[in-house]
Amino acid sequence: MEYVNFGSAGVKVSPIALGLGFRGQSSSDEAQRLIEHAIGQGINLIDCANIYAMLDDTSQTGESETILGRVLKTKRNDVVITSKVTEPVGPGPNDSGSSRYHIMREVEQSLRRLQTDHIDVYLLHVFDATTRLEETVRALDDLVRQGKILYPGCSNFTPMQVCRGLWLQDRLGATPFVCAQNQYSLLYRSGDADMFELLRQEGLGLMAYSPLRMGLLTGRYTPGEAPPDGSFWSTKSREKYNAYFLHGGQVCPVVQAIAQQRGKSMAQVAMNWVISKPEVSVAISGSDTIEQIDENLGAVGWRLTADEMELLDDASRLACAGVVA
Repeated sequence: MEYVNFGSAGVKVSPIALGLGFRGQSSSDEAQRLIEHAIGQGINLIDCANIYAMLDDTSQTGESETILGRVLKTKRNDVVITSKVTEPVGPGPNDSGSSRYHIMREVEQSLRRLQTDHIDVYLLHVFDATTRLEETVRALDDLVRQGKILYPGCSNFTPMQVCRGLWLQDRLGATPFVCAQNQYSLLYRSGDADMFELLRQEGLGLMAYSPLRMGLLTGRYTPGEAPPDGSFWSTKSREKYNAYFLHGGQVCPVVQAIAQQRGKSMAQVAMNWVISKPEVSVAISGSDTIEQIDENLGAVGWRLTADEMELLDDASRLACAGVVA
């Protein structure tokens, strides 16, 4: 495993992180073994959030942090962990958002579940338009000064929102965002030109989530055909599946052809394309099985050629206009 700098920070992380959304996991013991296997294979970045739970069940808010906490008892010094705040964790008026009240309350809950005294990277999960950004920035900086988080970051922000946050942090002398976390793949690259320019100028790194577009780039799905029985997308509406995979026919054949030529899987080619982008620090693998983790790790240790990157870029640009988020 070749480790890279996490965004603008000096801390070194694996270019593939394990995400704990656990859309396909139903057993906490299996999920724990999955995390332990990933760490054993050299993945040292574990991406979590205070709302993540088994089977993406929002009624079990915090379950993924609890599972990760069991692993951290013996492996805390081996990993870099992230968590997130802002999304709703309950029905109350202060159970969501990026207010000082909510951030300070939720970081304590996350630390308790994670059984640790600090979170390495603490991200705002989404932009909160109801809270002054100055309040949010000051709260995050206070957590850094208290040692409860090491680095702040943001997720699902537009380039303008990232820029506004960085400007405020600079003006207030607050700790700046170390990274942005946004969706990015061959089938979804909305606004990447503006975001990438900002990341280059400010020295931030991108954590790319859904690099396989929730499995659509693995080769398991065929554009124009119904999802296989028992697959993740077989449980979703056909309308949503069609919207997400609308332009798969323009991208998947190119990915498949390169995969065959290289002796790689489609997933490995698609993920290699993501981590080959200099603006991307990390691609987040949402693996639900040990086999998926091992396959995705096959995306590191080699590089697509310039011609292959260009072929994939051209197919992706044509496909991604007007894509559903």
